[in-house]
Amino acid sequence: MKRRVAVIGVLIAATVGLGVLRYGVFGHVGPGRTNPPVATSESLEANAQLTAEVRGIVDRACRDCHTNQTEWPWYSHVPPAGWLVIDHVNHGRSHLNFSRWATYPPAERQRLLEDVCTLASEGEMPVPSYLWMHEEARLSADDVTALCAWASAEGKRVTARR
Repeated sequence: MKRRVAVIGVLIAATVGLGVLRYGVFGHVGPGRTNPPVATSESLEANAQLTAEVRGIVDRACRDCHTNQTEWPWYSHVPPAGWLVIDHVNHGRSHLNFSRWATYPPAERQRLLEDVCTLASEGEMPVPSYLWMHEEARLSADDVTALCAWASAEGKRVTARR
C-alpha cells in the first residue's frame, strides 16, 4: 500500500513538475493552444454549399480539430493531457482546416472531400480518442450519409468550377 501511494505521489509530482517547466519557470515551450485569426472569406461556409444539417455536423464533430475555432476543454490546460490535445488539434489542422478552405487548390479540395466521406464511413473520424470526452461528436449512420452526399455534391461543384 505504501509503495502504491509513493508511486502515485511521484506521478503527480512529475506531472506538476513538467507543467511548471513547460508553462512556468522557463516560459511556454512548444506549440500551445492557439486559435489563429479566421479570414471569413477563406472559410468553408463562404466557399461551399452547406445544408443546415451538414453545417451542424461539421460544427459538432469537426470544428475543434479542423478549424481555427477550437473550443479548448479544461483538460487541455493540464499536462500531459494538454500536450496530447494540442498535438491532436495541430495534426488535424495540418491535414484539413475548414477555416482555410479557399486556400486549397481545387484538386486538393476534391481529395479532401473524398477523405471526409471515406474517413467518416470507416469510423476513423472523429478519432476515437476524441469521442471519449466528446460523445456528442459521434457520427450516426444518417450523419455519415449526409456528409457523404454533401461531399459528393460539393466535389462535383468544385470540379465544374475548374
